[in-house]
Amino acid sequence: MSRLFASLAFLAALVVPLVPGVPPFWVTLLDYVGLYAIVAIGLVVLTGIGGMTSFGQAMFVGFGAYTTAILATRYGFSPWLTLPIAIIITAVAATLIGAITLSLSGHYLPVGTIAWNISFYYIAGNLDFFRRYDGISGIPPLSVFGISLLDSARLYYLILIVVALAMIATRNLLDSRIGRAIRALKTGAVAAEAFGVDNFRVRVFVFVYAAVLAAVSGFLYAHMQRAVNPSPFNIEASIEYLLMVVVGGASHVPGALLGAGIVTLIKDQLQNLLPKLFGLEGNYEIIVFGMILVFMLQLAPEGLWPLIMAPFRRRASTRKLAKAQEIAAQESEPLLHRAPPPRGRKLLEVIGLRKSFGGLVAVNDVDVDIRAGELVSLIGPNGAGKTTMFNLITGIEQPSAGQVRFGERDITSMPARLVARLGLARNFQHARLIPGMSVIDNVAIGAHLRGHAGPFRALARLDREEEARLEREARIQLERVGLAGEAEREALSLALGRQRIVEVARALCSDPVLLLLDEPAAGLRHQEKAALAALLRKLSDEGVAILLVEHDMDFVMGLCERVIVMNFGSKLAEGPPAAIARNPAVIEAYLGAVA
Repeated sequence: MSRLFASLAFLAALVVPLVPGVPPFWVTLLDYVGLYAIVAIGLVVLTGIGGMTSFGQAMFVGFGAYTTAILATRYGFSPWLTLPIAIIITAVAATLIGAITLSLSGHYLPVGTIAWNISFYYIAGNLDFFRRYDGISGIPPLSVFGISLLDSARLYYLILIVVALAMIATRNLLDSRIGRAIRALKTGAVAAEAFGVDNFRVRVFVFVYAAVLAAVSGFLYAHMQRAVNPSPFNIEASIEYLLMVVVGGASHVPGALLGAGIVTLIKDQLQNLLPKLFGLEGNYEIIVFGMILVFMLQLAPEGLWPLIMAPFRRRASTRKLAKAQEIAAQESEPLLHRAPPPRGRKLLEVIGLRKSFGGLVAVNDVDVDIRAGELVSLIGPNGAGKTTMFNLITGIEQPSAGQVRFGERDITSMPARLVARLGLARNFQHARLIPGMSVIDNVAIGAHLRGHAGPFRALARLDREEEARLEREARIQLERVGLAGEAEREALSLALGRQRIVEVARALCSDPVLLLLDEPAAGLRHQEKAALAALLRKLSDEGVAILLVEHDMDFVMGLCERVIVMNFGSKLAEGPPAAIARNPAVIEAYLGAVA
Protein backbone atom coordinates (compact mmCIF):
# COMPACT_ATOMS: atom_id res chain seq x y z
CA MET A 1 0.00 0.00 0.00
CA SER A 2 2.84 2.40 0.74
CA ARG A 3 4.23 1.79 -2.75
CA LEU A 4 0.79 2.48 -4.25
CA PHE A 5 0.58 5.74 -2.31
CA ALA A 6 4.09 6.65 -3.41
CA SER A 7 3.25 5.94 -7.06
CA LEU A 8 0.04 7.96 -6.93
CA ALA A 9 1.80 10.83 -5.15
CA PHE A 10 4.57 10.81 -7.74
CA LEU A 11 2.07 10.91 -10.63
CA ALA A 12 0.15 13.73 -8.95
CA ALA A 13 3.37 15.64 -8.38
CA LEU A 14 4.30 15.32 -12.05
CA VAL A 15 1.22 17.21 -13.22
CA VAL A 16 1.19 19.97 -10.57
CA PRO A 17 3.17 22.52 -12.65
CA LEU A 18 1.02 21.71 -15.69
CA VAL A 19 -2.29 22.52 -14.00
CA PRO A 20 -3.57 25.87 -15.31
CA GLY A 21 -3.68 28.62 -12.71
CA VAL A 22 -1.10 27.16 -10.33
CA PRO A 23 0.92 30.18 -9.13
CA PRO A 24 4.69 30.00 -9.75
CA PHE A 25 5.17 30.62 -6.02
CA TRP A 26 3.56 27.26 -5.19
CA VAL A 27 5.84 25.49 -7.65
CA THR A 28 8.83 27.17 -5.98
CA LEU A 29 7.49 26.10 -2.59
CA LEU A 30 7.30 22.51 -3.87
CA ASP A 31 10.91 22.85 -5.02
CA TYR A 32 11.85 23.64 -1.43
CA VAL A 33 9.79 20.69 -0.15
CA GLY A 34 11.76 18.40 -2.45
CA LEU A 35 15.12 19.86 -1.38
CA TYR A 36 14.23 19.47 2.29
CA ALA A 37 12.93 15.93 1.70
CA ILE A 38 16.29 14.81 0.28
CA VAL A 39 17.98 15.87 3.52
CA ALA A 40 15.21 14.34 5.64
CA ILE A 41 15.54 10.96 3.87
CA GLY A 42 19.15 10.80 5.03
CA LEU A 43 18.07 11.72 8.55
CA VAL A 44 15.51 8.89 8.56
CA VAL A 45 18.37 6.43 8.07
CA LEU A 46 20.75 8.24 10.43
CA THR A 47 18.44 9.18 13.30
CA GLY A 48 15.13 7.37 12.93
CA ILE A 49 16.59 3.96 12.08
CA GLY A 50 20.26 4.21 13.06
CA GLY A 51 19.53 5.98 16.36
CA MET A 52 22.17 8.73 15.92
CA THR A 53 20.66 12.16 16.54
CA SER A 54 22.30 14.82 14.38
CA PHE A 55 21.80 18.56 14.48
CA GLY A 56 24.42 19.09 11.79
CA GLN A 57 22.73 18.28 8.48
CA ALA A 58 22.49 21.94 7.42
CA MET A 59 26.30 21.99 7.51
CA PHE A 60 26.47 19.23 4.91
CA VAL A 61 23.88 21.04 2.78
CA GLY A 62 26.29 23.97 2.96
CA PHE A 63 29.19 21.72 1.87
CA GLY A 64 27.34 20.85 -1.32
CA ALA A 65 26.16 24.41 -1.96
CA TYR A 66 29.49 26.14 -1.35
CA THR A 67 31.50 23.56 -3.31
CA THR A 68 29.48 24.01 -6.47
CA ALA A 69 29.24 27.78 -5.96
CA ILE A 70 33.02 28.24 -5.61
CA LEU A 71 33.97 25.86 -8.42
CA ALA A 72 31.36 27.19 -10.87
CA THR A 73 31.87 30.91 -10.25
CA ARG A 74 35.55 31.18 -9.33
CA TYR A 75 37.15 28.40 -11.38
CA GLY A 76 34.70 28.06 -14.29
CA PHE A 77 33.73 24.44 -13.70
CA SER A 78 30.68 23.07 -15.49
CA PRO A 79 27.82 22.90 -12.91
CA TRP A 80 27.28 19.17 -13.43
CA LEU A 81 30.99 18.47 -12.99
CA THR A 82 30.86 20.08 -9.56
CA LEU A 83 28.30 17.53 -8.31
CA PRO A 84 30.67 14.51 -8.00
CA ILE A 85 33.33 16.82 -6.56
CA ALA A 86 30.85 18.09 -3.96
CA ILE A 87 29.89 14.50 -3.11
CA ILE A 88 33.53 13.45 -2.71
CA ILE A 89 34.43 16.46 -0.56
CA THR A 90 31.36 15.95 1.63
CA ALA A 91 31.99 12.21 1.95
CA VAL A 92 35.62 12.76 3.01
CA ALA A 93 34.67 15.50 5.46
CA ALA A 94 31.79 13.44 6.87
CA THR A 95 34.08 10.44 7.30
CA LEU A 96 36.57 12.50 9.30
CA ILE A 97 33.86 14.24 11.33
CA GLY A 98 32.04 10.95 11.88
CA ALA A 99 35.19 9.14 12.97
CA ILE A 100 35.68 11.79 15.65
CA THR A 101 32.08 12.47 16.66
CA LEU A 102 30.52 9.00 16.53
CA SER A 103 32.81 7.78 19.28
CA LEU A 104 30.68 9.97 21.57
CA SER A 105 27.59 8.46 23.18
CA GLY A 106 24.41 9.63 24.84
CA HIS A 107 23.70 13.36 24.67
CA TYR A 108 27.32 14.12 23.73
CA LEU A 109 26.72 13.00 20.12
CA PRO A 110 23.98 15.55 19.27
CA VAL A 111 25.93 18.23 21.17
CA GLY A 112 28.96 17.37 19.04
CA THR A 113 26.99 17.78 15.80
CA ILE A 114 25.67 21.14 17.04
CA ALA A 115 29.27 22.27 17.62
CA TRP A 116 30.31 21.25 14.09
CA ASN A 117 27.34 23.05 12.52
CA ILE A 118 27.95 26.26 14.47
CA SER A 119 31.65 26.13 13.55
CA PHE A 120 30.83 25.78 9.86
CA TYR A 121 28.38 28.69 10.02
CA TYR A 122 30.91 31.07 11.53
CA ILE A 123 33.77 29.88 9.33
CA ALA A 124 31.70 30.52 6.20
CA GLY A 125 30.58 33.87 7.57
CA ASN A 126 34.02 35.14 8.52
CA LEU A 127 36.43 33.92 5.84
CA ASP A 128 37.04 35.82 2.63
CA PHE A 129 37.29 32.49 0.79
CA PHE A 130 33.54 32.07 1.31
CA ARG A 131 32.85 35.82 0.78
CA ARG A 132 31.79 36.15 4.41
CA TYR A 133 28.12 36.86 5.13
CA ASP A 134 27.61 38.48 1.73
CA GLY A 135 27.99 35.03 0.18
CA ILE A 136 28.63 34.04 -3.42
CA SER A 137 26.34 35.16 -6.23
CA GLY A 138 26.16 34.66 -9.98
CA ILE A 139 25.99 30.85 -9.79
CA PRO A 140 25.01 29.56 -13.25
CA PRO A 141 21.72 27.64 -13.60
CA LEU A 142 21.67 23.94 -14.39
CA SER A 143 20.82 22.77 -17.88
CA VAL A 144 19.88 19.37 -19.31
CA PHE A 145 20.41 18.64 -23.03
CA GLY A 146 20.76 22.34 -23.65
CA ILE A 147 17.51 23.20 -21.83
CA SER A 148 18.07 25.73 -19.06
CA LEU A 149 16.54 24.90 -15.68
CA LEU A 150 16.47 28.51 -14.57
CA ASP A 151 12.68 28.41 -14.40
CA SER A 152 11.46 26.88 -11.11
CA ALA A 153 8.88 24.73 -12.93
CA ARG A 154 11.61 23.07 -15.03
CA LEU A 155 13.92 22.60 -12.05
CA TYR A 156 10.98 21.08 -10.18
CA TYR A 157 11.09 17.94 -12.32
CA LEU A 158 14.80 17.45 -11.70
CA ILE A 159 14.28 17.80 -7.95
CA LEU A 160 11.34 15.37 -8.13
CA ILE A 161 13.51 12.79 -9.91
CA VAL A 162 16.29 13.17 -7.32
CA VAL A 163 13.77 12.72 -4.47
CA ALA A 164 12.41 9.56 -6.12
CA LEU A 165 15.92 8.15 -6.67
CA ALA A 166 16.88 8.94 -3.06
CA MET A 167 13.78 7.13 -1.75
CA ILE A 168 14.35 4.10 -3.99
CA ALA A 169 18.05 3.87 -3.14
CA THR A 170 17.32 4.18 0.58
CA ARG A 171 14.67 1.47 0.46
CA ASN A 172 17.11 -0.77 -1.39
CA LEU A 173 19.77 -0.08 1.23
CA LEU A 174 17.48 -0.89 4.15
CA ASP A 175 16.29 -4.09 2.45
CA SER A 176 19.75 -5.67 2.44
CA ARG A 177 22.47 -7.25 4.53
CA ILE A 178 23.86 -3.80 5.36
CA GLY A 179 20.33 -2.55 6.01
CA ARG A 180 19.80 -5.15 8.72
CA ALA A 181 23.03 -4.01 10.35
CA ILE A 182 21.80 -0.39 10.22
CA ARG A 183 18.49 -1.36 11.83
CA ALA A 184 20.39 -3.10 14.61
CA LEU A 185 22.38 0.01 15.56
CA LYS A 186 19.70 1.60 17.72
CA THR A 187 18.76 -1.28 20.03
CA GLY A 188 20.58 -4.40 18.86
CA ALA A 189 24.18 -3.29 18.45
CA VAL A 190 25.61 -5.79 20.97
CA ALA A 191 23.84 -8.72 19.33
CA ALA A 192 24.82 -7.55 15.84
CA GLU A 193 28.50 -7.27 16.80
CA ALA A 194 28.34 -10.79 18.24
CA PHE A 195 27.53 -11.95 14.69
CA GLY A 196 30.34 -10.05 13.00
CA VAL A 197 28.84 -6.61 12.31
CA ASP A 198 31.42 -3.84 12.63
CA ASN A 199 29.10 -1.36 14.31
CA PHE A 200 31.48 1.59 14.13
CA ARG A 201 32.03 1.21 10.39
CA VAL A 202 28.29 0.91 9.83
CA ARG A 203 27.67 4.03 11.93
CA VAL A 204 30.25 6.00 9.94
CA PHE A 205 28.75 4.79 6.66
CA VAL A 206 25.25 5.88 7.70
CA PHE A 207 26.64 9.27 8.79
CA VAL A 208 28.36 9.71 5.42
CA TYR A 209 25.27 8.53 3.49
CA ALA A 210 23.05 11.11 5.19
CA ALA A 211 25.71 13.79 4.60
CA VAL A 212 25.97 12.98 0.89
CA LEU A 213 22.19 13.27 0.44
CA ALA A 214 22.35 16.62 2.21
CA ALA A 215 25.16 17.73 -0.12
CA VAL A 216 23.09 16.79 -3.19
CA SER A 217 20.27 18.93 -1.80
CA GLY A 218 22.76 21.78 -1.29
CA PHE A 219 24.01 21.45 -4.87
CA LEU A 220 20.46 21.79 -6.22
CA TYR A 221 19.70 24.63 -3.81
CA ALA A 222 22.72 26.65 -4.97
CA HIS A 223 21.72 26.40 -8.63
CA MET A 224 18.10 27.16 -7.87
CA GLN A 225 18.89 30.26 -5.79
CA ARG A 226 21.97 31.15 -7.90
CA ALA A 227 23.51 32.53 -4.71
CA VAL A 228 24.62 31.13 -1.36
CA ASN A 229 25.40 32.68 2.02
CA PRO A 230 25.71 31.14 5.50
CA SER A 231 22.12 31.91 6.64
CA PRO A 232 20.38 28.75 5.26
CA PHE A 233 23.01 26.52 6.88
CA ASN A 234 22.69 27.58 10.50
CA ILE A 235 21.68 25.44 13.46
CA GLU A 236 18.03 26.52 13.16
CA ALA A 237 17.88 24.88 9.72
CA SER A 238 19.33 21.64 11.14
CA ILE A 239 16.63 21.63 13.83
CA GLU A 240 13.94 22.07 11.18
CA TYR A 241 15.29 19.12 9.19
CA LEU A 242 15.07 16.97 12.30
CA LEU A 243 11.53 18.19 13.00
CA MET A 244 10.49 17.18 9.49
CA VAL A 245 11.65 13.65 10.16
CA VAL A 246 9.91 13.47 13.55
CA VAL A 247 6.61 14.84 12.20
CA GLY A 248 6.53 12.56 9.15
CA GLY A 249 7.69 9.41 10.93
CA ALA A 250 11.30 8.98 11.96
CA SER A 251 11.57 5.32 10.94
CA HIS A 252 9.74 5.60 7.61
CA VAL A 253 11.27 6.75 4.34
CA PRO A 254 7.98 8.16 2.90
CA GLY A 255 7.56 10.03 6.19
CA ALA A 256 10.54 12.20 5.22
CA LEU A 257 8.65 13.58 2.23
CA LEU A 258 5.44 13.92 4.23
CA GLY A 259 7.20 15.73 7.07
CA ALA A 260 9.07 18.05 4.70
CA GLY A 261 5.80 19.01 3.03
CA ILE A 262 3.91 19.62 6.27
CA VAL A 263 6.64 21.62 8.00
CA THR A 264 7.37 23.75 4.91
CA LEU A 265 3.72 24.53 4.17
CA ILE A 266 2.78 25.28 7.78
CA LYS A 267 5.79 27.53 8.26
CA ASP A 268 5.03 29.43 5.08
CA GLN A 269 1.37 29.95 5.96
CA LEU A 270 2.21 31.06 9.48
CA GLN A 271 4.59 33.70 8.12
CA ASN A 272 1.70 35.13 6.12
CA LEU A 273 -1.11 34.69 8.63
CA LEU A 274 0.36 35.83 11.95
CA PRO A 275 1.32 39.40 10.94
CA LYS A 276 -2.26 39.87 9.75
CA LEU A 277 -3.66 38.59 13.05
CA PHE A 278 -1.33 40.49 15.38
CA GLY A 279 -0.51 43.43 13.17
CA LEU A 280 3.13 43.27 14.22
CA GLU A 281 6.34 42.14 12.62
CA GLY A 282 8.33 39.44 14.39
CA ASN A 283 9.08 35.73 14.59
CA TYR A 284 5.75 34.76 16.11
CA GLU A 285 5.47 31.92 13.62
CA ILE A 286 8.28 30.08 15.42
CA ILE A 287 6.26 30.03 18.66
CA VAL A 288 3.00 28.91 17.03
CA PHE A 289 4.89 26.47 14.83
CA GLY A 290 6.41 24.86 17.92
CA MET A 291 2.99 24.59 19.59
CA ILE A 292 1.49 22.92 16.52
CA LEU A 293 4.37 20.45 16.40
CA VAL A 294 3.99 19.54 20.09
CA PHE A 295 0.26 19.00 19.55
CA MET A 296 0.90 16.77 16.52
CA LEU A 297 3.47 14.74 18.38
CA GLN A 298 1.01 14.19 21.24
CA LEU A 299 -1.46 12.73 18.74
CA ALA A 300 1.11 10.77 16.73
CA PRO A 301 4.34 10.17 18.70
CA GLU A 302 5.69 7.92 15.93
CA GLY A 303 4.90 10.48 13.25
CA LEU A 304 2.03 10.90 10.83
CA TRP A 305 3.02 8.29 8.24
CA PRO A 306 2.33 5.24 10.49
CA LEU A 307 -0.99 6.86 11.45
CA ILE A 308 -1.97 7.24 7.80
CA MET A 309 -0.92 3.69 6.95
CA ALA A 310 -2.56 2.01 9.98
CA PRO A 311 -5.86 1.12 8.19
CA PHE A 312 -3.91 -0.60 5.41
CA ARG A 313 -1.41 -2.46 7.61
CA ARG A 314 -3.20 -5.84 7.65
CA ARG A 315 -3.72 -5.83 3.89
CA ALA A 316 -0.08 -4.90 3.35
CA SER A 317 1.03 -7.70 5.72
CA THR A 318 -1.02 -10.24 3.76
CA ARG A 319 0.61 -9.20 0.49
CA LYS A 320 4.05 -9.23 2.11
CA LEU A 321 3.46 -12.78 3.37
CA ALA A 322 2.33 -13.94 -0.08
CA LYS A 323 5.41 -12.38 -1.67
CA ALA A 324 7.69 -13.93 0.96
CA GLN A 325 6.19 -17.36 0.34
CA GLU A 326 6.71 -16.88 -3.40
CA ILE A 327 10.38 -15.97 -2.83
CA ALA A 328 10.80 -18.92 -0.48
CA ALA A 329 9.51 -21.29 -3.15
CA GLN A 330 12.20 -20.12 -5.59
CA GLU A 331 15.42 -22.09 -5.74
CA SER A 332 18.63 -20.37 -4.71
CA GLU A 333 22.15 -21.67 -4.28
CA PRO A 334 22.83 -22.70 -0.65
CA LEU A 335 25.50 -20.96 1.39
CA LEU A 336 28.81 -22.69 1.94
CA HIS A 337 29.30 -24.40 5.31
CA ARG A 338 32.40 -24.84 7.45
CA ALA A 339 33.94 -28.26 7.55
CA PRO A 340 33.28 -29.53 11.11
CA PRO A 341 36.42 -30.20 13.20
CA PRO A 342 37.16 -33.82 14.09
CA ARG A 343 35.04 -34.93 17.02
CA GLY A 344 36.96 -34.75 20.28
CA ARG A 345 39.44 -32.08 19.16
CA LYS A 346 39.89 -29.34 21.76
CA LEU A 347 38.09 -26.21 20.54
CA LEU A 348 37.94 -23.88 23.51
CA GLU A 349 40.41 -23.55 26.35
CA VAL A 350 39.84 -21.05 29.16
CA ILE A 351 42.84 -20.65 31.49
CA GLY A 352 42.67 -18.75 34.79
CA LEU A 353 39.96 -16.38 33.56
CA ARG A 354 39.17 -13.49 35.89
CA LYS A 355 36.86 -10.49 35.63
CA SER A 356 36.61 -7.76 38.26
CA PHE A 357 34.13 -4.90 38.37
CA GLY A 358 35.75 -2.60 40.89
CA GLY A 359 35.88 -4.57 44.13
CA LEU A 360 33.49 -7.28 42.83
CA VAL A 361 35.11 -10.39 41.33
CA ALA A 362 32.51 -11.78 38.92
CA VAL A 363 34.73 -14.56 37.52
CA ASN A 364 37.56 -15.85 39.68
CA ASP A 365 40.40 -17.82 38.02
CA VAL A 366 38.16 -20.26 36.11
CA ASP A 367 39.51 -23.03 33.84
CA VAL A 368 37.26 -24.62 31.18
CA ASP A 369 37.85 -26.68 28.06
CA ILE A 370 35.34 -27.73 25.41
CA ARG A 371 35.89 -30.31 22.65
CA ALA A 372 34.25 -30.63 19.23
CA GLY A 373 30.86 -32.33 19.40
CA GLU A 374 30.74 -32.11 23.20
CA LEU A 375 27.59 -31.02 25.03
CA VAL A 376 28.56 -29.25 28.26
CA SER A 377 26.42 -27.35 30.75
CA LEU A 378 27.47 -24.46 32.94
CA ILE A 379 25.19 -24.22 36.00
CA GLY A 380 25.05 -22.29 39.23
CA PRO A 381 22.88 -19.90 41.21
CA ASN A 382 21.99 -16.43 39.95
CA GLY A 383 25.02 -14.16 40.12
CA ALA A 384 27.48 -17.03 39.91
CA GLY A 385 29.23 -15.47 36.87
CA LYS A 386 27.88 -17.68 34.09
CA THR A 387 26.76 -14.92 31.72
CA THR A 388 29.95 -12.98 32.42
CA MET A 389 31.88 -16.08 31.34
CA PHE A 390 29.98 -16.07 28.04
CA ASN A 391 30.72 -12.37 27.55
CA LEU A 392 34.42 -12.92 28.20
CA ILE A 393 34.65 -15.89 25.84
CA THR A 394 32.85 -14.11 22.99
CA GLY A 395 34.71 -10.80 23.30
CA ILE A 396 31.81 -8.66 24.49
CA GLU A 397 33.78 -7.96 27.68
CA GLN A 398 37.53 -8.03 28.20
CA PRO A 399 38.97 -10.13 31.07
CA SER A 400 41.00 -8.66 33.92
CA ALA A 401 43.33 -11.66 33.77
CA GLY A 402 43.62 -15.10 32.19
CA GLN A 403 43.55 -16.43 28.67
CA VAL A 404 40.94 -17.68 26.18
CA ARG A 405 42.11 -19.89 23.32
CA PHE A 406 40.01 -21.11 20.40
CA GLY A 407 41.77 -23.85 18.51
CA GLU A 408 45.32 -22.61 18.06
CA ARG A 409 44.42 -18.91 18.41
CA ASP A 410 44.56 -16.66 21.44
CA ILE A 411 41.28 -14.71 21.39
CA THR A 412 41.59 -13.15 24.85
CA SER A 413 41.48 -9.51 23.71
CA MET A 414 39.78 -10.06 20.37
CA PRO A 415 36.62 -7.95 19.78
CA ALA A 416 33.31 -9.77 19.42
CA ARG A 417 32.96 -9.18 15.68
CA LEU A 418 36.31 -10.95 15.04
CA VAL A 419 35.55 -13.78 17.47
CA ALA A 420 32.36 -14.42 15.47
CA ARG A 421 34.44 -14.99 12.31
CA LEU A 422 36.08 -18.02 13.93
CA GLY A 423 32.81 -19.90 14.35
CA LEU A 424 31.64 -18.95 17.84
CA ALA A 425 27.96 -18.04 18.09
CA ARG A 426 25.72 -17.29 21.05
CA ASN A 427 22.34 -16.16 22.26
CA PHE A 428 21.76 -13.83 25.22
CA GLN A 429 20.36 -14.26 28.71
CA HIS A 430 17.75 -11.62 27.93
CA ALA A 431 16.50 -11.92 24.35
CA ARG A 432 18.13 -9.29 22.13
CA LEU A 433 15.93 -9.26 19.05
CA ILE A 434 15.72 -6.10 16.94
CA PRO A 435 12.40 -4.25 17.30
CA GLY A 436 10.46 -3.50 14.15
CA MET A 437 12.11 -6.33 12.21
CA SER A 438 10.49 -9.60 11.23
CA VAL A 439 11.55 -12.96 12.61
CA ILE A 440 13.32 -13.90 9.39
CA ASP A 441 15.25 -10.61 9.24
CA ASN A 442 16.35 -11.09 12.85
CA VAL A 443 17.56 -14.59 12.00
CA ALA A 444 19.25 -13.49 8.76
CA ILE A 445 21.50 -11.06 10.63
CA GLY A 446 23.17 -14.16 12.08
CA ALA A 447 24.45 -14.90 8.57
CA HIS A 448 25.97 -11.42 8.18
CA LEU A 449 29.51 -12.76 7.80
CA ARG A 450 28.37 -15.30 5.22
CA GLY A 451 27.43 -12.51 2.82
CA HIS A 452 29.78 -10.05 1.11
CA ALA A 453 27.62 -7.50 -0.70
CA GLY A 454 28.49 -3.97 0.37
CA PRO A 455 26.36 -0.84 0.58
CA PHE A 456 26.92 0.27 -3.02
CA ARG A 457 25.62 -3.01 -4.42
CA ALA A 458 22.69 -2.73 -2.02
CA LEU A 459 21.86 0.83 -3.15
CA ALA A 460 21.72 -0.32 -6.78
CA ARG A 461 19.89 -3.55 -5.82
CA LEU A 462 22.66 -5.70 -7.27
CA ASP A 463 22.71 -7.93 -4.19
CA ARG A 464 19.48 -9.83 -4.85
CA GLU A 465 21.12 -13.18 -5.57
CA GLU A 466 23.08 -13.08 -2.32
CA GLU A 467 20.03 -11.85 -0.40
CA ALA A 468 18.05 -14.84 -1.69
CA ARG A 469 20.79 -17.18 -0.42
CA LEU A 470 20.85 -15.51 3.01
CA GLU A 471 17.06 -15.67 3.26
CA ARG A 472 17.08 -19.33 2.24
CA GLU A 473 19.56 -20.09 5.03
CA ALA A 474 17.44 -18.17 7.54
CA ARG A 475 14.33 -20.15 6.55
CA ILE A 476 16.25 -23.42 6.85
CA GLN A 477 17.29 -22.58 10.41
CA LEU A 478 13.77 -21.44 11.34
CA GLU A 479 12.46 -24.76 10.09
CA ARG A 480 15.09 -26.58 12.16
CA VAL A 481 13.90 -24.91 15.35
CA GLY A 482 10.20 -25.31 14.51
CA LEU A 483 9.36 -21.68 13.73
CA ALA A 484 9.00 -21.78 9.94
CA GLY A 485 5.41 -20.56 10.18
CA GLU A 486 6.43 -17.46 12.16
CA ALA A 487 8.98 -16.12 9.66
CA GLU A 488 7.04 -13.01 8.60
CA ARG A 489 5.78 -12.00 12.05
CA GLU A 490 7.37 -9.13 13.91
CA ALA A 491 9.92 -10.77 16.18
CA LEU A 492 8.88 -8.98 19.38
CA SER A 493 5.25 -10.05 18.90
CA LEU A 494 6.23 -13.64 19.79
CA ALA A 495 6.03 -15.03 23.31
CA LEU A 496 9.28 -14.70 25.26
CA GLY A 497 10.07 -18.41 25.04
CA ARG A 498 9.71 -18.38 21.27
CA GLN A 499 11.85 -15.27 21.03
CA ARG A 500 14.62 -17.26 22.67
CA ILE A 501 14.23 -19.96 20.02
CA VAL A 502 14.50 -17.28 17.33
CA GLU A 503 17.85 -16.39 18.89
CA VAL A 504 18.93 -20.03 18.62
CA ALA A 505 18.01 -19.98 14.91
CA ARG A 506 19.98 -16.74 14.50
CA ALA A 507 23.03 -18.34 16.10
CA LEU A 508 22.73 -21.39 13.84
CA CYS A 509 22.59 -19.08 10.81
CA SER A 510 26.23 -18.14 11.47
CA ASP A 511 27.32 -21.76 10.83
CA PRO A 512 29.04 -22.17 14.22
CA VAL A 513 31.47 -24.81 15.40
CA LEU A 514 30.92 -23.72 19.03
CA LEU A 515 27.49 -22.65 20.24
CA LEU A 516 27.05 -20.83 23.54
CA LEU A 517 23.43 -20.87 24.72
CA ASP A 518 22.34 -18.85 27.74
CA GLU A 519 19.06 -20.25 29.17
CA PRO A 520 17.56 -21.22 25.77
CA ALA A 521 14.80 -23.32 27.39
CA ALA A 522 13.48 -20.52 29.63
CA GLY A 523 9.78 -19.99 29.01
CA LEU A 524 9.33 -23.11 26.86
CA ARG A 525 6.64 -25.75 27.38
CA HIS A 526 7.54 -29.42 27.92
CA GLN A 527 7.17 -30.44 24.26
CA GLU A 528 9.15 -27.40 23.10
CA LYS A 529 11.95 -28.30 25.52
CA ALA A 530 11.98 -31.84 24.18
CA ALA A 531 12.25 -30.54 20.61
CA LEU A 532 15.10 -28.21 21.62
CA ALA A 533 16.94 -31.06 23.35
CA ALA A 534 16.59 -33.20 20.21
CA LEU A 535 17.97 -30.36 18.08
CA LEU A 536 20.97 -29.88 20.38
CA ARG A 537 21.74 -33.61 20.33
CA LYS A 538 21.60 -33.53 16.52
CA LEU A 539 23.97 -30.57 16.41
CA SER A 540 26.34 -32.36 18.76
CA ASP A 541 26.27 -35.42 16.51
CA GLU A 542 27.19 -33.15 13.58
CA GLY A 543 30.33 -32.00 15.43
CA VAL A 544 29.08 -28.69 16.87
CA ALA A 545 30.31 -28.12 20.44
CA ILE A 546 27.67 -26.65 22.77
CA LEU A 547 28.19 -24.85 26.07
CA LEU A 548 24.83 -24.42 27.76
CA VAL A 549 23.70 -22.29 30.70
CA GLU A 550 20.37 -23.51 32.04
CA HIS A 551 18.44 -23.59 35.32
CA ASP A 552 16.15 -26.49 34.39
CA MET A 553 18.08 -29.39 35.96
CA ASP A 554 15.95 -32.10 34.34
CA PHE A 555 16.77 -30.57 30.95
CA VAL A 556 20.49 -30.34 31.80
CA MET A 557 20.93 -33.74 33.42
CA GLY A 558 19.16 -35.57 30.61
CA LEU A 559 21.06 -33.80 27.84
CA CYS A 560 24.65 -32.96 28.74
CA GLU A 561 27.72 -35.18 28.91
CA ARG A 562 29.53 -32.95 31.38
CA VAL A 563 28.42 -30.32 33.89
CA ILE A 564 30.49 -27.41 35.25
CA VAL A 565 29.20 -25.74 38.43
CA MET A 566 30.02 -22.13 39.33
CA ASN A 567 29.36 -20.34 42.61
CA PHE A 568 30.38 -16.78 43.52
CA GLY A 569 32.48 -16.54 40.36
CA SER A 570 34.56 -19.67 41.04
CA LYS A 571 34.35 -23.17 39.65
CA LEU A 572 32.83 -25.34 42.37
CA ALA A 573 32.74 -28.72 40.64
CA GLU A 574 32.97 -30.45 37.27
CA GLY A 575 32.00 -33.92 36.09
CA PRO A 576 29.31 -36.17 34.60
CA PRO A 577 25.68 -35.24 35.45
CA ALA A 578 25.21 -38.19 37.82
CA ALA A 579 28.32 -37.30 39.85
CA ILE A 580 27.33 -33.61 40.00
CA ALA A 581 23.84 -34.53 41.22
CA ARG A 582 25.42 -36.41 44.19
CA ASN A 583 28.11 -33.84 45.00
CA PRO A 584 27.42 -32.51 48.55
CA ALA A 585 28.96 -29.08 47.83
CA VAL A 586 26.82 -28.66 44.72
CA ILE A 587 23.68 -29.77 46.56
CA GLU A 588 24.33 -27.27 49.32
CA ALA A 589 25.19 -24.37 47.01
CA TYR A 590 22.69 -24.86 44.21
CA LEU A 591 20.68 -28.05 43.75
CA GLY A 592 19.18 -28.09 47.24
CA ALA A 593 18.01 -30.93 49.45
CA VAL A 594 15.34 -32.07 46.94
CA ALA A 595 18.10 -33.16 44.55
